[in-house]
Amino acid sequence: MRFRSVLLTAVVLAVGLLSAPSATAQDLLIPMDAQQENHLKAYGAVYATLQEEQTVDWLLNYRGGSFLTEASETVREELQVRGVSFTTVSAGQASKIIAEVEADGSNKSVVPLEKAPEIAVYAPEGAVPWDDAVRLALEYAEVPHDVIYDEEVLNGDLASYDWLHLHHEDFTGQFGKFIRYRNEPWYIQKQNKAEAAAKKFGFRKVSQLKRAVAQRFKQYVSQGGFLFSMCSGTETFDIALAAHQTDIVPEEYDGDPVDPDALEQLDFANTLAFRDFSPNLNAREYEHSNIDVGPPPPKMRDPSLDYFTLFEFSAKWDPVPSMLTQNHVATVRGFVGQTTAFNKDVLKEDVVVLGEAPDRPQVRYIHGAHGQGTFTFYSGHDPEDYQHFVGDPPTDLSLHPQSPGYRLILNNILFPAAKKKKQKT
Repeated sequence: MRFRSVLLTAVVLAVGLLSAPSATAQDLLIPMDAQQENHLKAYGAVYATLQEEQTVDWLLNYRGGSFLTEASETVREELQVRGVSFTTVSAGQASKIIAEVEADGSNKSVVPLEKAPEIAVYAPEGAVPWDDAVRLALEYAEVPHDVIYDEEVLNGDLASYDWLHLHHEDFTGQFGKFIRYRNEPWYIQKQNKAEAAAKKFGFRKVSQLKRAVAQRFKQYVSQGGFLFSMCSGTETFDIALAAHQTDIVPEEYDGDPVDPDALEQLDFANTLAFRDFSPNLNAREYEHSNIDVGPPPPKMRDPSLDYFTLFEFSAKWDPVPSMLTQNHVATVRGFVGQTTAFNKDVLKEDVVVLGEAPDRPQVRYIHGAHGQGTFTFYSGHDPEDYQHFVGDPPTDLSLHPQSPGYRLILNNILFPAAKKKKQKT
């Protein structure tokens, strides 16, 4: 699955991302290797710098993907307030760093980040931040973002955003296949709200509403948007797209039976990342499909044994996957979720694998292009909570400021800044 992503590289080269910047009289180097005290807050500081219309150079594969920017007093104060490690470098030192990064034969590159992307999270009203690792990351890093849901999507508001994250939504309309909780107040409330929303927008069933929303997201990507999702939001998104001509929802969830020809009517040409998969049509089984290979066997369900490795890409020729995999370590601790790992056998051929579990036919982190935009899917629920359960307390990211797993999330909010112009749908 490792290959040169020609399409994405062409886009990057077309807008001149690889041009080396000139050194200023004095710059600030934000290291992202083991010397950085708070990797996660560093992303927020970079984002804030971009909001001030100040360019930040992302030094791919240099000291864990460090950042270099002009030493303004505003940026210096921002870094100090956030507790982010940095050093002041002279013009000569900055020039040497840039020369090292851009040298022929080095697997490093300078990518100027120019404009803070507009960010949205697709999540229902009342969803607490700790239900979703991305919202935890955004709030801890102090990255501003809007929360939108079905009404905003169907009303065309996606055009306002460059980068979009899909909360742990079940786009198949099966309410997360949490039928075991069907008598719990939170489940009943969730179902009632979803059914009311479907009726409001003229749909007979929740699955039809979610399918329409998924199609809008696909259109958003095709017209230049950047889509990110984790856990079951990744799997159910493609299932819903594949089932746009049939009914795969068991009667227990929507009051009518599954189409007897459902499996034959799946349209894999309509999906983004996965093909030839089989939805799980049993209402009482937690798994959505064989896209997810499930958690490791109980004897391996130990954070010290479960991990995945990140691929190293050519920073000069494959800058996008290189940006997405910047880290201070090459291996990341595994973590489970409703969708724990992607089945390698059902990946589409043009999908780029960014991280995979060694010696197992499963991948954890993937990326691809569709039309003018891209999508990135990351399996598992919470990088610092190995096996998160319903009702568990939120993860305190102040205890994990150097989290490699959370760094992968935050890489995704910065790479759209490398484009000269915001993408609009």
